[in-house]
Amino acid sequence: MTTTASRPRRFGPLRDKHSRPYLITAGLSMMGDNIEHVITYWVLWQTFQSPWLVGFQVISHWLPFLLLSVFFGGLAEKYDCRRIIQIAQGLFALVSLAWGALFLTGTLEMWSACVLLVLHGCAGALWGPAEQLMLHDFAEPRELPSAVRLNATFKSLGVLAGPVVGSALMLLLGPTWGIFTNVLFYLPMTLLMLRTPFTGHTRSGLILRDRVSILDTGKVLRGVAGDKVLVGMIALAGLIAVCVGSSLTVAMPNFADTLGAGDEGGIGYGLLLFANGIGGVVGGFLLEATGIIKADVRAAVVAAVMFGLTTVVVATTTHYAVAVVALVIGGVANLAATSVGQAIVQLRAPADKRGRVVGVYGMIGSGMRTGNGITIAGLGALLGVSGAVAVGGIGLVLGALAIALLTTLQTARSRRA
Repeated sequence: MTTTASRPRRFGPLRDKHSRPYLITAGLSMMGDNIEHVITYWVLWQTFQSPWLVGFQVISHWLPFLLLSVFFGGLAEKYDCRRIIQIAQGLFALVSLAWGALFLTGTLEMWSACVLLVLHGCAGALWGPAEQLMLHDFAEPRELPSAVRLNATFKSLGVLAGPVVGSALMLLLGPTWGIFTNVLFYLPMTLLMLRTPFTGHTRSGLILRDRVSILDTGKVLRGVAGDKVLVGMIALAGLIAVCVGSSLTVAMPNFADTLGAGDEGGIGYGLLLFANGIGGVVGGFLLEATGIIKADVRAAVVAAVMFGLTTVVVATTTHYAVAVVALVIGGVANLAATSVGQAIVQLRAPADKRGRVVGVYGMIGSGMRTGNGITIAGLGALLGVSGAVAVGGIGLVLGALAIALLTTLQTARSRRA
């Protein structure tokens, strides 16, 4: 029987003096990330009018996750995660300063833009594994799912607020001084890492002694292949990335026109974008408050299926209100599926391989969004944008159910053995 003392506290990580500022500063850093996107993407389009560069913006953001996440996970296992986080935040800030200098001097060129876009993507990939390992130090195992969920919620809040703040900075200060100001959003987490007592290894006491290699991915996958639940959650993250990924966001102008919301003021379009983001924020707090979602495979699969179904609804409905409701529900489901999957992976990962396993999760869950761009482009040419998004939603539903079935069969075989 579970005692009251053993149950995780609701909003437990927000009650802790160490993890509370960590969650808040993570949200601010994610806001800075998205403010940079808003300002630089606008300037790049005004300067170059290049569809090729627009595509490169997406690829450069996610490709470093695909190629480097496992290597960066090994670094997080081997070295003090506080310093890795500071390096990542410093790289974010350096890129913003470089953008500002190029804007100020009028020397922005295509090649320099591409270099900065890649460096920004590398900063995000470097930040990810170290950030997740720090959660293990802040939270006891019973509260880790809550810490992962709240971390995702605060970062979702940063994603939601970033475009608003970025637009305000451009309006008030202009793009040059707006991007210089953006550096300030990376400072709180950088400074927090100077005073937190945790290293990412404090609770486990384990530090990787082996040499870290960029070729570790295959070795890590072979090492955890026997845990079908862990592999299933990694596969589910990849399925969400490939089938839906960023397709809802990039297809939103098309949905707005279809729903008759492509008005000149952009209010209807803006509400669709807001609904797409607010579900993750409100949903994260509601799930934490109610505790109705448990960190198990069934919860992750049900949430993924719900996300797929709501994606199909958004892509096929002709009713604006239905689309808004589906986007909000889908935001809740997406956050639930990804945060539960992340928590299961972290809890089941071998302690001596946790950083690299988290890196594999990031490689698949974030890096495979690169493939979503290819998928939406190819299917979109055949079926139209809405049709491509709908196919992706159906693929997510069927794939999630297949993962659930395979995981259940493997678990049953293990019990019989």
